[in-house]
Amino acid sequence: MIQTLEWTKAGVRFLDQTKLPTEEVYVTCRSYQEVADVIRGMVVRGAPAIGVAAAMGIALGVESSRAQTLEEFERELHEICRVIGETRPTAVNLFWAIRRMQEKFQSLRACPLSKIRRGLVEEAQRMHVEDISINQAMGRHGAVLMPASGGVLTHCNAGALATCGYGTALGVVRAAVEQGKQLHVYADETRPFLQGARLTAWELVKDGIPTTVISDSMSGAMMRQGKIGAVIVGADRIAANGDVANKIGTYTVAVLAREHAIPFYVAAPLSTIDLLTPEGSQIPIEQRDPSEVTHIAGKPITPPGVEVENPAFDVTPARFVSAIVTEHGIARAPYEQSLTSLVRAAADGHRPPE
Repeated sequence: MIQTLEWTKAGVRFLDQTKLPTEEVYVTCRSYQEVADVIRGMVVRGAPAIGVAAAMGIALGVESSRAQTLEEFERELHEICRVIGETRPTAVNLFWAIRRMQEKFQSLRACPLSKIRRGLVEEAQRMHVEDISINQAMGRHGAVLMPASGGVLTHCNAGALATCGYGTALGVVRAAVEQGKQLHVYADETRPFLQGARLTAWELVKDGIPTTVISDSMSGAMMRQGKIGAVIVGADRIAANGDVANKIGTYTVAVLAREHAIPFYVAAPLSTIDLLTPEGSQIPIEQRDPSEVTHIAGKPITPPGVEVENPAFDVTPARFVSAIVTEHGIARAPYEQSLTSLVRAAADGHRPPE
């Protein structure tokens, strides 16, 4: 299994996704500031991976804390969480992970500082293990939605590289293939950062799953030619009504899928569901550096002085979403009810169904 990130004695080790597919390079972070930098710089990306990276960054920060009192420690923890929380605004898993680490601290605040530090490090490591298990459960649930054979379109990268292993959308594809389904993945290149061309294709080639990379403008033509039987994508935040924030271009794919009567599925852990955000227009959309659009491999492709828009995400309205796959099962419209039911069941401690 691809090791996207892991806790080591030397620090938190990340596979540098900005170097793929031509170089397999690892970066080791030894401070929470360095973890914040790799999240912001997209060395690590994908909502679930960002969440676990944030937890590990917090763990690094408190492990090296020199606080002598609980009050000093709490102030340091607050600052660490603030720095990491400012890295990327759209992926709700980031803030979910920060809250979980803060709640763990509150549960340990009566303990000696050494035990609090150890407890926070163990919590981050636990989240890493849990993420892989969650993705595998999601894969089992979602595999039944995949066609027995034929083409499946995906946008961006929602695989092992976007998680701690196995993947969300690609985890569903992997599980379907493991069950004997004969799938061929069509991977949108996903401009401007090319996560599909660079990362999804790299993962699936390693797994021996047939894959064809297409430019973002080709997906409608592929659907019209009958090459696509289903679409499956990940998510960075899902509002309470089922609106889905995902990589820019996802909305276009969803509209095209509806026009061609092709099911459009979303795979995401419950930590991506934000019941405090009623609908998609309230999801903050990250704006990234214009150079990601104006340059490729450092070379300009646009004339000087041109205006550029570079939102990292768009929002797909719930009416275009056929189903949302989670580790606790599949949600369908009306999503206000189904998503709330899944989240509450998990909060009540019910085990994910097999």
